[in-house]
Amino acid sequence: MIYTVTFNPALDYIVRVEQFNVGEVNRAAYSEIMAGGKGVNVSLVLKNLGHESTALGFAAGFTGEKLVRDLKDKGCRTNFIFLEQGMTRINVKIKGQEETEINGEGPEITPMAIRAMMIKLERLREGDILILSGSIPKTLPEDIYEKVIVRQQGKNVRIVVDATKNLLKETLEYHPFLIKPNHHELGELFGVTISNPEEALSYAEKLQQMGAVNVLVSMAGEGAVLLDEYGNKHMSPAPEGRLVNSVGAGDSMVAGFIAGYLETKDYEQAFRMGIAAGSASAFSEFLATREETMEVLEKTFK
Repeated sequence: MIYTVTFNPALDYIVRVEQFNVGEVNRAAYSEIMAGGKGVNVSLVLKNLGHESTALGFAAGFTGEKLVRDLKDKGCRTNFIFLEQGMTRINVKIKGQEETEINGEGPEITPMAIRAMMIKLERLREGDILILSGSIPKTLPEDIYEKVIVRQQGKNVRIVVDATKNLLKETLEYHPFLIKPNHHELGELFGVTISNPEEALSYAEKLQQMGAVNVLVSMAGEGAVLLDEYGNKHMSPAPEGRLVNSVGAGDSMVAGFIAGYLETKDYEQAFRMGIAAGSASAFSEFLATREETMEVLEKTFK
């Protein structure tokens, strides 16, 4: 089974305006409310691609109830912990000539709730995949990802980490199966600016030396690179298409990679599936379907 953990899920309130003017009344041409958060997105795309997963996380208030209900309505398995206080955050995504985001603050996660999550994660067994994605609320310790991974040691659970800075860095010594920084996040780790695939692969090698098994780096318009566990370097330009929505593209890449790997056990095919799913989400108002993903895959890798 695949498990995703989202410590800071959200309801995404997506608003499209013809032109967004600061300080003025702006009227929406389109709006949508949907379940969000990086791990949540991964579970949704995995479901679209035909792979079951269980989405775990924390939810609170009426917004938390809406979040879990939406996931269930889309066919996702859930195992959220409901908090007694606060409410699941709302993130506002304004889509005009440019994209603007206002991310809300999540509820306080108590030590008791953290213990409850750890108990749920104790049930993972050999062959399971655990995907840790996204930011954490300020009420959680900064080493929470590391604490989760330590408890999985010796169980042969494959760990996937999509996070930034120390959240990612502190997991490397435990040899996560896959990490997926984008090129900006990769540059932040080393205090450099990464502008091309060759540079990305060079710093991916450093992350591999620090313990990561496979390093997948998304580079927006420059495509993506993968350094696999055998030292093979995979590069691809970005597929052609019109950018409609960048929200969830990186999460879709993670889901596509995992789906491709489970289906083929081949890193090149997993890499291509990841790129296709990420781009398919970027080219659509919503997260990628399998049909959209396969269409991008066939056009890009003929």
